[in-house]
Amino acid sequence: MSAPVEPAPTASAERLTSLAKWGAVLLTLVVILLSPRPDGITEPSWRLFAIFAATIVGLIVRPIASGAVVLLGVVAVALTGTLPPAEALRGYADPIVWLVLCAFFMSRAVLKTGLGRRIAYLFIRALGRRSIGLAYALVSTDTLLASIVPSNAARAGGVVFPVARSLAEAYNSTPGSTAARLGSYLMVTVYQCDVIACSMWLTGQASNVLIARLALETTGVDINYLMWIQGAIVPGLLALLIVPWLLFRLYPPEITHTPHATELAQAELAKMGPMSRNESLTLAVFLLVAGMWITTAWHHVNYAIVALVGFSALLLLQVLTWDDVLGERNAWDVFIWYGGLVRMAEALGETGITKAFAEATAGFTAGWAWPAALAALLLVYFYAHYGFASITAHATAMYVPFLVVIMGAGAPTVLAVLLLAYFSNLCAALTHYGTTPAPIYFGARYNTQRAWWRLGFIASLVTITIFSTIGVGWWKILGWW
Repeated sequence: MSAPVEPAPTASAERLTSLAKWGAVLLTLVVILLSPRPDGITEPSWRLFAIFAATIVGLIVRPIASGAVVLLGVVAVALTGTLPPAEALRGYADPIVWLVLCAFFMSRAVLKTGLGRRIAYLFIRALGRRSIGLAYALVSTDTLLASIVPSNAARAGGVVFPVARSLAEAYNSTPGSTAARLGSYLMVTVYQCDVIACSMWLTGQASNVLIARLALETTGVDINYLMWIQGAIVPGLLALLIVPWLLFRLYPPEITHTPHATELAQAELAKMGPMSRNESLTLAVFLLVAGMWITTAWHHVNYAIVALVGFSALLLLQVLTWDDVLGERNAWDVFIWYGGLVRMAEALGETGITKAFAEATAGFTAGWAWPAALAALLLVYFYAHYGFASITAHATAMYVPFLVVIMGAGAPTVLAVLLLAYFSNLCAALTHYGTTPAPIYFGARYNTQRAWWRLGFIASLVTITIFSTIGVGWWKILGWW
């Protein structure tokens, strides 16, 4: 059954909606500014908190684009004298922000050269004789690309989604009466596994680097590229094995055998021909950058410099042109909101407000053993994502406060840091608006909202269990807590 088509909103309704969203932002700002300041918090610090909170609300309700919301927050911080202009803009010089920007540019090369599609069809040729094999092939493509492509929209939306839709249509599965033949299963499965792929790599999605930065500033724990994947590899791979199988049992496609999919993949690979010069060069740069990120402890070259080297190599080799760089709108959008949020979050952490929040809320789990407090707070953090349409907004608003409260309850620091980091991604599975690819896959109209939410909730129980048991046990073996 296809999702119902809602009538387009009128211009007056859109204006009212926009005004309501701006009203929520301004109300947040005013309420906090007029509230009594906690003891020990200065007026500029309280004003920074008000602007930051209003910015987060803006990211949630989105009266305008996310980048524009954050830029307005940065302007407000500088204009009100809350931070000097140089300090307000310092986030745009942060190496972490440049790492993300360059990773987006490198992902442009993966898409432009067709390397991503080639990887997808190679997996399909190897695994695609059954519908569950097709799911594993598409999921494998997304997970592999996540090792260097920080845009889950580019990976899951730009590379994997067109292939998944083509496979569904090849078996006459289209939105409506034939959706259940194959498309419904593929769409929901690929999306559910995309959020697992997001959780497995530091480059899995753009906010992961921000989460790692918040963890470092709050606790001193450096979740670098190698540590992130080392911690996620066991629970992540197990989740990627179980979730497609479980969805196959709960939400089976009518077509279970797809022998023609391998023929389709072989035909597409034949059309593409041998790997081109630019594909080969992109793959070489891909391996170089990933290898240098993994071995940073040996050569001590900053992650951002490694990313700049890879990006520069693609320019010098003419795989990318400067027009490609200028046309990468998503990269520049992320640069604007990411740089602004990094600095505001960093400045807020220096004010003492986070500590005050932790002290005020510690009573919620007072007297509890730390495992019980950890479990309760993690569940609250996870399922709060029903109220968020962005991993970034969720993590920026809640990661540090929950991290501080969990550590205050006595939980080991690394355990709290990692579980919150991975849960920040996994929770996006819950809804059809949880992260950027969600509207793409749900919007294909193969699944009803009821089915999407039900399966998302079931998948969440699986991933929470795996990361909280197998993952925690794995980190114990590694000696991290």
